[in-house]
Amino acid sequence: MTAAPGRRSSTFTRLLRHGFTDASAAERLLDSAELVPLRDDPVLLDALGATADPDLALLGLVRLLEAQPEPGARRELLDTLISSKPLRDRLLGVLGASTALADHLIRHPDDWQALVMYEAHDLHPGVEEFEAGLAEAADAVSLRVAYRRCLLSIAARDVCGTTGVAESAAELADLATATLRAALGIAGAAAPEDVALCRLAVVAMGKCGGHELNYVSDVDVIFVGEAVEGADETKAVRAATRLASHMMRICSETTVEGSIWPVDANLRPEGRNGPLVRTLSSHLAYYQRWAKTWEFQALLKARPVAGDLGLGAQYVAAVQPLVWKAAERENFVPDVQKMRRRVVENIPAAEVDRQLKLGPGGLRDVEFAVQLLQLVHGRADTSLRSGTTLDALKALAAGGYVGRADAAQLDEAYRFLRSMEHRIQLFRLRRTHLVPEDEAELRRIGRSLGLRTDPVAELLREWKRHATVVRRLHEKLFYRPLLDAVAQLATGEARLSAEAARERMVALGYADPASALRHLEALASGVTRKAAIQRTLLPVLLGWFADSADPDAGLLNFRKVSDALGKTPWYLRLLRDEGAAAENLARVLSAGRLAPDLLMRAPEAVALLGDGDGGGLEPRSRAHLEQEILAAVKRADGAAQAVTAARGVRRRELFRTAAADIVGSYGTEEQAAEADQGALVDRVGGAVSDLTAATLAGTLRAVVRDGWGDSLPTRFAIIGMGRFGGHELGYGSDADVLFVHEPRDGVEEREASQAANKVVSEMRRLLQIPSADPPLLIDADLRPEGKSGPLVRTLTSYAAYYRRWALTWESHALLRAEPVAGDEDLGRRFIELIDPLRYPADGLADEAVREIRRLKARMESERLPRGADPKLHAKLGPGGLSDVEWTVQLLQLRHGATEPGLRTTRTRQALAAARAAGLIGDEDAAILDEAWVLATRVRNAVMLVRGRAGDTFPTEPRELAAVGRYLGYGPGHAGDMLDAYRRTARRARSVVDELFYGASER
Repeated sequence: MTAAPGRRSSTFTRLLRHGFTDASAAERLLDSAELVPLRDDPVLLDALGATADPDLALLGLVRLLEAQPEPGARRELLDTLISSKPLRDRLLGVLGASTALADHLIRHPDDWQALVMYEAHDLHPGVEEFEAGLAEAADAVSLRVAYRRCLLSIAARDVCGTTGVAESAAELADLATATLRAALGIAGAAAPEDVALCRLAVVAMGKCGGHELNYVSDVDVIFVGEAVEGADETKAVRAATRLASHMMRICSETTVEGSIWPVDANLRPEGRNGPLVRTLSSHLAYYQRWAKTWEFQALLKARPVAGDLGLGAQYVAAVQPLVWKAAERENFVPDVQKMRRRVVENIPAAEVDRQLKLGPGGLRDVEFAVQLLQLVHGRADTSLRSGTTLDALKALAAGGYVGRADAAQLDEAYRFLRSMEHRIQLFRLRRTHLVPEDEAELRRIGRSLGLRTDPVAELLREWKRHATVVRRLHEKLFYRPLLDAVAQLATGEARLSAEAARERMVALGYADPASALRHLEALASGVTRKAAIQRTLLPVLLGWFADSADPDAGLLNFRKVSDALGKTPWYLRLLRDEGAAAENLARVLSAGRLAPDLLMRAPEAVALLGDGDGGGLEPRSRAHLEQEILAAVKRADGAAQAVTAARGVRRRELFRTAAADIVGSYGTEEQAAEADQGALVDRVGGAVSDLTAATLAGTLRAVVRDGWGDSLPTRFAIIGMGRFGGHELGYGSDADVLFVHEPRDGVEEREASQAANKVVSEMRRLLQIPSADPPLLIDADLRPEGKSGPLVRTLTSYAAYYRRWALTWESHALLRAEPVAGDEDLGRRFIELIDPLRYPADGLADEAVREIRRLKARMESERLPRGADPKLHAKLGPGGLSDVEWTVQLLQLRHGATEPGLRTTRTRQALAAARAAGLIGDEDAAILDEAWVLATRVRNAVMLVRGRAGDTFPTEPRELAAVGRYLGYGPGHAGDMLDAYRRTARRARSVVDELFYGASER
């Protein structure tokens, strides 16, 4: 069919808008003879666009139309499709989600009619309805066809949202029940003599037993056989074994219609080495004498489903008392833990990060945690004895065994992960629990879950978020020592044994379990209110500490804080009553050395971590900080006391900033980690720069008041330079400044100069006096003539120098000059003086550009520390801070006079202005911004972790892991972090080579 001019473009665009990824192929399919009547029908396109994969749905529809036996059947399908929205949604939804079910419809083109109409009772079918759907199956092939037809209806309700994931899983389990009964019926019809000899019960285990089956999963069963009255038991067991084996083959073997699913009887006593069928007494004898802990855990889900249901019920009734005594077994909790760890360890390394079921933070974590709690507490509380994970979780929350918030998060995560698993398996009806890597498959899964804006990114983000929640809560529930105490109540001793406690601490990641246990004992012993509150908190805190790179440090620091504040009523109240405080404290205490060191010097700052009157973790404005510091200075007796007060405020606010940074980087139970890394960097840079400015303002006021009273003989201003002027200070940065003064009327310049120099000298001395507060180092090396020039100059002297002697590097340095303290009018006039130098009207001459490039190259070769890996040096290495900043600053020097947006001291703002002005492309700007933000985050991380400044990644494994945790990398992924940094820096360097070093002139 030939498209009219312009029509292709219009249709092509419309198809893309409806979610098609291959609009050309879709156009060709819409032009096919089968769809000519509906080619431009908006109803069809809207319905296709609502599916998980519109391209796949359209292809499936064309194939189904082609498979119709004659034109009348084709017309009937098309007419029904357009006139019946329920059919349209169900049929296209299935075709867009499952190639396997599409293939079934092609082989059986009449089966689409099973989706045409649903009565009310059809919306939630049970075993009886599915048995009716399978009733005509007489052999393995016809059973498969009928099974797929029933599966089609389940999938249709699922993908259309008529049923939720829990209801779909229950329907799949009911269909499996009906299928097992039909298969056993077919096996019995083939061997009536065996049926006459025995009673055979099929007991479902695992997800089928728990009424929460997947689309494609092994159906776990246990067989129980008994002789009919008068029959020989041995012959009866053999007959039952033949029937059971035949039933398994009927379900499992591949035929022209494929297979249904494997029937797995390996959960039986002795596993695959034991007899397939046992009598009830044989089962009981085994469980009473030989069974391992995991076998009782498996029996939680036992449910009779086929064959002699009375015998199956007897079996379940007989084994249940043994199940609920399992928690009394020696080493019960460690045994369950060991089994879970073994499962994780056996996952191939290449699959761990893609394992939806077995990996850390996967479905199995939820199921194991719930089952452990059921076995521990279900002895006394029969409300917990459900085989269905979500029902059991709900009961645990209702009984107070799991916090309601934890249970709600686990419920949400489990439903999401099961939904992902269902969509992955539904596509080809293959048994898999691996998240695909193919982007098209991820897109289909994301769209099927309602993620339509950016399906792949949203899917991966949601998956990782839920997996993180599961992993954290699983550890909190699974490893908390209280479980052991409850499990051993029968012995009359509620304390953990020393060995069990040691294993618990090792499982949580403690490198020195003996010391950790001593800290725990000191914190939790006694009958005081403090000990009681800490006993309640510690199981939760241990999980949060375990989520860090150094749990030992977290616990030790918590003990120190508790020892310092434990008798303070507000501290205990803070931890007990304010939801965020305990978690924030745990994050801060285990994230590195800087924040705990700041806190230990004044433990009362822990109040900032709460939600109440401590001010929280929001950074305070510069005006607020100045007001507080100046008020403290006014109250102080002398400059030394005043500056001590100012430094105390600085220490507290540094802690606030560091704590907010850590919490924002780690995330909390209530709030995910900050996704915008640039926002975190800007917040830290702005907060530390404002704090430094306020501290200098307070120190200046204190020194002037102490030496001269209310007025200094000269006006005095402090100009921030470098990162300080750019509002980009890090935790370990010095304060780069220039000092400018102007004698007051009637004051000789010599007297004014002496006063100004004395102010500077006294400020530097007071801010560096050794004390409990971190020093603030003032660096004035960027002044005219560098270290050789006078420390303080008058405004007139600056003007004379810059007019006659200013070098290119000085104009470059002045790009980041901004008044930060002192006389505001003098600071403003200084800026007016230097603006023509840093934003030259004619831009930069070629020789000046070459000089800047030479200076940059010399700095790279001379200042890089000996032995440092240049590719991992965040400041001077390729693609590091220096590269990005000099590139941006070169653009400012060249174009600042004509582009007002470039007249800023802040790197990211200048970069954004250069992009807006067309001086740098969007992609290059994004690359430089990403590299600058990452390098700044690395420097901040190193300071937070090590407690001292550094520009390279630590080499000590725990410190490197802590940096990785701050940057969002989980345990064992330090190598990924370094690779990501190298990759980001490499891309940035290629942009720098082009823009700064002139690979091509712009």
